[in-house]
Formats: sequence, structure tokens, C-alpha cells
Amino acid sequence: MTVQTKIMGVLNVTPDSFSDGGQHFNSADAIQGAQRMIEQGVDIIDVGGESSRPNADPVSVVDEIQRVIPVIETLIKITNTPISIDTSKPEVMAQAVKAGASMINDIYALRVEGALKTASELGVNICLMHMQGSPSNMQNNPVYGDVVDDIKHFFEQRIEACVGAGIGTEKLILDPGFGFGKTYEHNLEILRRFNEFKSFGLPLLAGLSRKRMIAQMLNDRKIKGRVVGSTMAAIIAIQKGANMVRVHDVLATKDALTILQKVEK
Repeated sequence: MTVQTKIMGVLNVTPDSFSDGGQHFNSADAIQGAQRMIEQGVDIIDVGGESSRPNADPVSVVDEIQRVIPVIETLIKITNTPISIDTSKPEVMAQAVKAGASMINDIYALRVEGALKTASELGVNICLMHMQGSPSNMQNNPVYGDVVDDIKHFFEQRIEACVGAGIGTEKLILDPGFGFGKTYEHNLEILRRFNEFKSFGLPLLAGLSRKRMIAQMLNDRKIKGRVVGSTMAAIIAIQKGANMVRVHDVLATKDALTILQKVEK
């Protein structure tokens, strides 16, 4: 199980992401950050040009393309590490894949107009994430009947839509979307029951790194103090079936995963 687990490194080319906003906003800084993750053993780099934190300001297509494409084009020249584009915009998807990205990571699960058709034409792997609402309102009052069952129903609908658009299920990855339209209790329930998403027979991604739920479990720990908690949460997700974990702290996660693999060998 764990041998196949991949570490996805977060590379936010943004001024306002919740954890590392501004750290990699300059293209040169973004490249340095990517090189550091590569040295630490990252398996895939997720490049994003628009913050999806609660109440984040939207970014235009032009601005997002100007942020991410130069970074992707440079990374493709200097590394064989796969690149993922973290976007919901069809235009950005197309430009990123043309530049060399081999995966789309979409918080809207291809629900933006034109995204489904574009993703089908591009033919790359796609991560479908669950989000209730949008970044501007997702944390206002998230309500579910049964959070895991409701997310599974959402996945059923999105998988059906993808297949209907000509996207094979072998291209799909599922992400329940920790922190995206969920309360603290919802997030804990999803982590406890993460293995239930294995019923789809598709790869699963878990993105828990440095999120508010980690802070809440650690009595409102500040962002820089969430590394151990984030790493532990990632390992729990892996033990419950995650095939990929999206993280800010690559080396810490890599070390923890290496130990887990040696124990479970």
C-alpha cells in the first residue's frame, strides 16, 4: 500500500495563499522552492496561481497564466519530476499542459464551464476535489447529512460526468477536500473514515497540510508550528488508503513515509 504513495509538493505562485503566500510569488523564488522540494524527494509538484483559502480574491485568467506558465516552462527544462497544475480555469489548464504539466488538480472538479471538455481533450490525469460552495463562501455554514456519504455521492456524479465527456476512469484521482466547505468535526470524520472512499477503486489524494483543522487539534497552533501535526495527519491518511498526499513540508513527510514503509515492509 504505502510503497505506491506519492508526495505532492505545494508550489503556490501567489501573494496570498494561507500558508506560504508571497514566498514563491516571484518566478525565481518559485523555481528555487521547486528545486528544494526535488532535492527532498518530492514525487510531483503542484503549481498554482490562485489562492483557494477562505475569502480569497479571484484572479483573472490572464494573471493566472502569467504567474504559472513561466514557472512550468522552466521546471520542465530542469527536472523530470511531474508537474501538476492547480486550477479550475479551462484556459489555464490548456496552457499549462501545453507547457508540460501532466496533471490537472481542480478544486471545482471540472464544474467550471468548459473545464470538462478541455480536460477531456487534454488527456492528462485529473484530480477531482469535493468542495461545498466556493472559496468565497465555503466556510460560512457548511452542512451535511452524512459528510462522507454526501461526498461519495458527489464523486459518483462527477465520475459519471467525466465518463460521459470521454474521460476514462484510469485518469481520475479523488480528493475529499479537507477544509473546503467543512467544519472541524466534518474534517475529523472524513479522516476517520477516509478508507470508505476506496470503494471507487480510484487513487485517493489527501490534502491536510498546515490547515486550520491541524491548528484546532493543537490548540490553535500557528502555521509554522503545524509541521509535525500535518505530517502525522498525512501518515494517518496514507494508512487509511491515500495514494497521494499534498504537502508543504516535503522532507518531514518523506521521512515519516520512509519509516512507515520500512515498518510495513
